[in-house]
Amino acid sequence: MRLGAQTPRLAVGLTRVSTAEQGQSGLGLEAQLASIRSFIAAQGWTLVAEYSDVASGKDDHRPGFQSALARCRQLDAVLVAARLDRITRRAHTLSQLLEDGVSIRAADMPGADDLMLRIYAAMAQKERELISERTRAALAVAKARGKVLGGDRGYRPAAGPDAVAAAVARRQAADQTTHRLHLEIAQRSGRATMSAAALARELNAMGVATTLCTIRAC
Repeated sequence: MRLGAQTPRLAVGLTRVSTAEQGQSGLGLEAQLASIRSFIAAQGWTLVAEYSDVASGKDDHRPGFQSALARCRQLDAVLVAARLDRITRRAHTLSQLLEDGVSIRAADMPGADDLMLRIYAAMAQKERELISERTRAALAVAKARGKVLGGDRGYRPAAGPDAVAAAVARRQAADQTTHRLHLEIAQRSGRATMSAAALARELNAMGVATTLCTIRAC
């Protein structure tokens, strides 16, 4: 090696999918891995290890994630993912990693440094919170009118001798539907903020009637 020559930076790749079906097919993981390898090659870095998880991005105890972090700390390597949310969906987790000295890069944001990634993660988390709040507000109106939401429209849990237990069952079913609709709207809109009318249109497009719009018109 020539005197003064720079040693190529080391990198660790991390991929993640949320469902077992995606993990078994390999398609989601393969696409992420191709993106990671291309990014690392473009930077002139050396890929030393690859890890993957089939789990939620909110789970910070994923084995692949933890192994990747350990290798990065051991080798002073950069943690690289196809997208930032493949590493974690928690802004505070990302901020803590950066503060601890773990360098992170996302292949879909090649020009973003650690500071920019921290800001982006905070904005993405805020967007998810806003979507969740607006979705719950709209669904609360429908629940107050006695509506059964989403794909379970028309379903009622069997009434038992304990009315309280039946009410709890209905609330649990509604909460599950709320969670599903939250994920679907987040995928469909990609917007940080949304007016009540826009949210109503999204819900109606998914077959959920609201007070602001009907399924026929908005």
